[in-house]
Amino acid sequence: MKVDFTKNSDGLIPAIIQDAKTKNVLMLGYMNEEAFLKTQETRKVTFFSRSKQRLWTKGETSGNFLELVDLKVDCDYDTVLVRANPMGPTCHTGTDTCWFEDNTQEFGFLTTLESIIATRQANKEDENSYVASLFRKGINKIAQKVGEEAVETVIEAKDNNDDLFLNESADLLFHLLILLRAKGFELNDVVKTLESRH
Repeated sequence: MKVDFTKNSDGLIPAIIQDAKTKNVLMLGYMNEEAFLKTQETRKVTFFSRSKQRLWTKGETSGNFLELVDLKVDCDYDTVLVRANPMGPTCHTGTDTCWFEDNTQEFGFLTTLESIIATRQANKEDENSYVASLFRKGINKIAQKVGEEAVETVIEAKDNNDDLFLNESADLLFHLLILLRAKGFELNDVVKTLESRH
């Protein structure tokens, strides 16, 4: 792996640390060539501490190591992306990330949709909300809707209208998210179950 440690006079390159699972950026550190090689050798992310002027393995005092998954070098060969599994909070302040954010799994728009569904559940007396009306009707009605949408998805899968198939698939996923919420679960719980089978 080609890395250019000579671009800066101090021989340091930025190392962006990303959670291998959630894809969240956890922190930024700096590596010299020795720290880079030690990280690969020990599989524990090691930096060069600019304040202490020595190698520093994240977690050496706290036990919150960053276990290396893989390394990637950018197009200029002077920055590395380190994908790692954190063994606890990453920031010295005790937070998950150095940006004071929780290191939670996100699924793009589906996470936004889960948040909207949770809001509708909390305000289920809202007469103008379809989702709120389902929560008012209870688990049996929500489960029934998932079944109906599943059947409609299967029917459209057997035809050649991709637009109808995608729309029914969206309806199925939407209602499944509502059912998960009604049962006290989230999409991430399903993902964890799938991961446990992998």
